[in-house]
Amino acid sequence: MQAARWLEVSPDHLFGLAALPYGSYSAAHHTEEFRVGVAIGDHVLDLTSAAERLLPARAHLFRSGTLDDFLAAGDLAWTQVRDSVTAWLSQDHFRTAVEDILVPAEAVSLQLPFTVADYVDFYASENHAANAGRIFRPGAEPLPPNWRHLPAGYHGRAGSVVVSGTAIRRPCGQYRPPGAQAPSFGPTARLDFEAELGFVVGAHSHLGEPVPASRFAEHVFGVCLVNDWSARDIQTWETVPLGPFTGKSFATTVSPWVLPLAALQRARVRPPSRDASLTGYLTETADWGLDIDFEIRLNGHLVSRPPYATMYWSPAQMLAQLTVSGAAVRSGDLYASGTVSGPDPAQHGSLLELAWNGTEPVPLPDGTSRTWLQDGDEVTIAATAPGGDGARIGLGLATGTILPAVPGSPADPG
Repeated sequence: MQAARWLEVSPDHLFGLAALPYGSYSAAHHTEEFRVGVAIGDHVLDLTSAAERLLPARAHLFRSGTLDDFLAAGDLAWTQVRDSVTAWLSQDHFRTAVEDILVPAEAVSLQLPFTVADYVDFYASENHAANAGRIFRPGAEPLPPNWRHLPAGYHGRAGSVVVSGTAIRRPCGQYRPPGAQAPSFGPTARLDFEAELGFVVGAHSHLGEPVPASRFAEHVFGVCLVNDWSARDIQTWETVPLGPFTGKSFATTVSPWVLPLAALQRARVRPPSRDASLTGYLTETADWGLDIDFEIRLNGHLVSRPPYATMYWSPAQMLAQLTVSGAAVRSGDLYASGTVSGPDPAQHGSLLELAWNGTEPVPLPDGTSRTWLQDGDEVTIAATAPGGDGARIGLGLATGTILPAVPGSPADPG
């Protein structure tokens, strides 16, 4: 189905009719008033107003200005609303009903699209996990013994999830410099990015009732881009024995648009784990690997193109692992894939790998190079997926600029 001619959306626009991602925004002259929007071309449809006019039975889902109520409404509501929005934007007789509530994208301020309930980050890329193993455990088996048997992850901080465009303050913490006998305290010297895909939970589950992989699409509404910023020196010192903590908790950036799973049907591929012998709860009958191409830019310069299709564990398996012990998921939960890395050096999804733990600086066009992020650096993550008929659909951008550590941070708290 083509977009209505009066919309003048280019067939190759990443936010064409096949995408229709949801977000939350405020207008420049009403910065305190949030509304739910749908991206279409270079405009945003005011879905809060459109639902009041054309879909009153669902209008209450968008009055808060965030996706919270819509996520909780479940897959029948998600399907009905997407079908309705598609009709409004593809059939000419709806023009008079929606034309005045199409806002230029450049005139809106995008907000965090939903209230993050819980945040879990996985470690689903075999390439990334093996690279990390080679860096930190040279000469040993790169992957831990459990890696191909279950999707490993850690529980992050929901309150540190911020929307794209939010500046990232360089964190301070405790770390042990190379060769030192005792730890030091101060700003991280090894600040890194991690390009990831996030999965946004809609329908909740019940405590004590695991969610099998087969019910993934009943509970997960859609995807967003994630940058799981990492202070590698702090992370390395604190990780043993309980895993990442303050080296990860200071900030996680997400893109402002949530692309529904319904838009990714043509992107579904068979994940490598489908060919493994797995414990029953991780066995999939449907393919939920995703053919999504990432791009990472550092200060505008393309430094990597990680392919999500190489990820070993699927999001359905991650959800099954997250809930197998009986833990419940809530509407607004966010879980992420972990760093997306391909087999080639130009496909690595973090500076840890691109600069090989600081030993192989990444050159930039201005003549400088990076082993770790410097103050003032801007990282932008983008991604696209197949949308049908040779077109691509977009997931938006996840961007953050590094600010210096808090002025006056002590070198050692004593």
